[in-house]
Amino acid sequence: MFRSGVRAELTSVGAGQVEVVAEAADVDEAVAAVATHEPEVVLLDVHLPGGGGVEVMRRSPGTPARFLALSVSDAAEDVIGTIRGGARGYVTKTITGPELVAAIRRVSEGDAVFSPRLAGFVLDAFAGSIDVAAVDEDLDRLTEREREVMRLIARGYAYKEVAKELFISIKTVETHMSSVLRKLQLSSRHELTRWANDRRLL
Repeated sequence: MFRSGVRAELTSVGAGQVEVVAEAADVDEAVAAVATHEPEVVLLDVHLPGGGGVEVMRRSPGTPARFLALSVSDAAEDVIGTIRGGARGYVTKTITGPELVAAIRRVSEGDAVFSPRLAGFVLDAFAGSIDVAAVDEDLDRLTEREREVMRLIARGYAYKEVAKELFISIKTVETHMSSVLRKLQLSSRHELTRWANDRRLL
């Protein structure tokens, strides 16, 4: 449904500027589409099923395509990990149609494009004020689902709200939360919030 909306937006707003040559529902489809259609720019969902946007870039060596991440996530580790993976830009899904068309055009011309807040993450990472290696090491201990639960709990969501947001049971949320605290060696959700905030994960 989201892809249909993006396609419609690019077709109307970007008429004469952007041509959509293919779309994909998962990593395998995306890798095949990049190889077949050789697009100038690939719009990547960071959490694309099958391994994520970084996996698409890893499996597309030598392509002349430039990659632009389009994601709901504005977490520092997603932004930095995607840029390290080879993306030329990262914008969130709150972007307007005209802004997205402009971002695609700029990336195709070789520019790097970031939503304003996200540019700060990248600058901080290069400046050393975010210890990216340490953040990666901590997060590698967590499964993708545990990361989702961790971030929502750290943002102040109640277990019931997390369950509704992720379409899982409250019991499952509690199980994931216990696992997160154990793996990160934390004792409470307050410590978790402080831990996540210190690492710019909120």
